[in-house]
Amino acid sequence: MMTGYKEKRAAISVIYHVFTFFFACVMIYPLVWMVMSSFKDTNEIFRTAASLLPETFSPANYLVGWKGFAGYSFAIFFKNSFVIAGLSTIGAVISSAVIGYGFARLDFKFKSFWFACMLLAMMLPFQVIMIPQYIIFNKLGWVGSYLPIIVPQFFGQGFFIFLNVQFIKGIPIDLDEAARMDGCTVYSIFYRIILPLIKPSLVTSAIFSFMWRWDDFLSALIYLSDPLKYPVSYALKMFSDPTAGSDWGAMFAMATLSLVPIFLIFLTMQKYLVEGIASTGIKG
Repeated sequence: MMTGYKEKRAAISVIYHVFTFFFACVMIYPLVWMVMSSFKDTNEIFRTAASLLPETFSPANYLVGWKGFAGYSFAIFFKNSFVIAGLSTIGAVISSAVIGYGFARLDFKFKSFWFACMLLAMMLPFQVIMIPQYIIFNKLGWVGSYLPIIVPQFFGQGFFIFLNVQFIKGIPIDLDEAARMDGCTVYSIFYRIILPLIKPSLVTSAIFSFMWRWDDFLSALIYLSDPLKYPVSYALKMFSDPTAGSDWGAMFAMATLSLVPIFLIFLTMQKYLVEGIASTGIKG
């Protein structure tokens, strides 16, 4: 009977892995197709769309794409993306950690009310607040600069605040009390005790923040008008011209390069990402 049970478990495991592998292939196929198409001539891309492998591998699309357009190299756009994503990530991670610590450890008036407001704001789609935000930033004279994209990140992000709150609540309060008996203030407890213990949560927040800002197309479309300030996400659109021929090969080549930073971040930070999400789920 035990042998039959093991065989059943093995059969279920095989079916599960086969299904997962098939689903993974379906999900990754568009990405592989884009990477392979970046080595094809533009005419060949749609002529042999069903074929993954190009007839002849050629890096010409990368050379043409890197030159950019109108005299602006893609090196400029990558630099802009790193500036936007880097500063936004620093602001979002630091501010969300401080606010999360306040909600998790400090007592103040209407704490539950403000926490509920934060959760409600987190659930609002960007399209709802897009026009009011634009009016405010336009009156401040920020439109046309990076300020509307970067500055709001320094006032906390709902998802990251919630993530930090759940993680901090899993840290024993006894550590705070012991530190307070040793003379630590609220600020030193946060800096010396809490921050080192919520490293997985901070790294998780940093990964998601960098990824979201790196891929952010809509904000650049709304607030930026100078090509010298375009990030990669918006610059890729410039290869598409409905009134003339679009250089799809160069677009796919630059789109492939734009995935490299995100891929490297996930590759190097995967351990902290999984630990942060799993630990938060268990402790929350």
